[in-house]
Formats: sequence, C-alpha cells, structure tokens
Amino acid sequence: MSNPAAPALESALTDRFHFGQILVRKINGAFVLSHCGDETRKKLKTFQSAEDAIELSKFDDSGNYRPLKTAPNLAHGWRLELARLEELQRALDYFYPGRLAVFLAWKTGQLHTTPLRETLDRQSGMYRVAAKISDDQIDNVVGDFCRSDGGCLRTILWKRDQRGTVSSAKLPLEKFDPACDQIKALGRPGSSAFAEATADKTTPAIATIPLLCQEPCNLLVAECRKVVKGKDKR
Repeated sequence: MSNPAAPALESALTDRFHFGQILVRKINGAFVLSHCGDETRKKLKTFQSAEDAIELSKFDDSGNYRPLKTAPNLAHGWRLELARLEELQRALDYFYPGRLAVFLAWKTGQLHTTPLRETLDRQSGMYRVAAKISDDQIDNVVGDFCRSDGGCLRTILWKRDQRGTVSSAKLPLEKFDPACDQIKALGRPGSSAFAEATADKTTPAIATIPLLCQEPCNLLVAECRKVVKGKDKR
C-alpha cells in the first residue's frame, strides 16, 4: 500500500533538518535522529528501532511524564539510527503524533482549521463550561499555554472565532508563521523553515519541517475550563 505522507516528507528532506526538537541527519543513505541540543555531544545511547521513539518521547530529562508531545521538553542523551524512510516517518509520528499528516495536508492545500470558540462550543459534560471563557481570559490562557518558550512548539494556524480574531494578542507574530522556527524561542539560533541559506548567503541553513496546529487541543480546552471554574488565576 502506498504511503501518502512519504512524498511530502521526502521533498522536505535535506542532509540535515529539524522537526521540533529533533535533528535528523542523512548519513550514507540512512537516517540518524537526536535531540537538537545534542549535536556535539559524544556519549549518546544508541537505539535502532522506530518503536524506540515511543519511550524516548514519554519522559523529560527529570523523568516526568510528557502529556503534551509538542512541549519543548524532549529528553536528551539518545541517538536513533534508522535505515529506511518508512522507519523515519514512523519514528517522527511517535515523537510528534499526527504532525506529519497535518504537514502533508497543509503542503497540498487541504488543511482545514477550527476556531477555538467552535471547539469550545461543541464540548459536552464537564467541559461544556469552558465555552463561557471571556476573550480576555483567552488572551491570557492561550498566550501562556501555547507559547513556544515553555508551552508548545506548534505553529498556530487556528483563529479565536469565526471572525478571524487572532488566538492570543499576547503571542508574537512568529507563533502564527510556518516559516518561523519555533525553536528560536528557546534561545537556540535557528533558520526559517525551508530556508536555503543564512542571512549572509554563505552558510547553508538547516531546513525545518514545522509542527503545525490546525485546531485547539484537548489540553488547551482543559485549561480553558480550569480558568472558567476559577481554579486558575490567569
């Protein structure tokens, strides 16, 4: 059976590229993955199965569980060696579930986004109250929960409401631009997505496949509920 994501992934491949906090290098036809902060680190524990990504992405450096896989707290200290493109795709899906499929839909102009208000309005049960959140509260909760520095590395494509209101006025414009590397917010020099060269046009830049966010996640909905219920003072 054909793999629909493979062409988009293959077209984005260079000898080195970033996907979230992962550095992917193509070496002798195979793929080597590591934490982007470990590029010069010598002693890394080596893994050779795409399924190893499941455990590698589960906990942060302190051993705490990572409920949000796109949070900027991927653990360090590992090296994942994979022989085929299919294995690479599978591993990246384990590290960042669903992000390759969203990237493919975006690249082909088929991605649909859902406003936050629409997501909140369709909640039921204990989460129904989240729809009562005010615009000022949305500004605060989205600005905090979704920020790249300490929150989430996804690039936000969804709006606050059907009128196209920005999701949070407290986030920088770069948070909504797929051409911006969200890792920059963590203090690491980075390139724009798909850039071919740095500003001086002399040194090749590392391409970036963006982690795109097409609709508010369940964890953000839970944060909105917490604010409405008065359990959070944002």
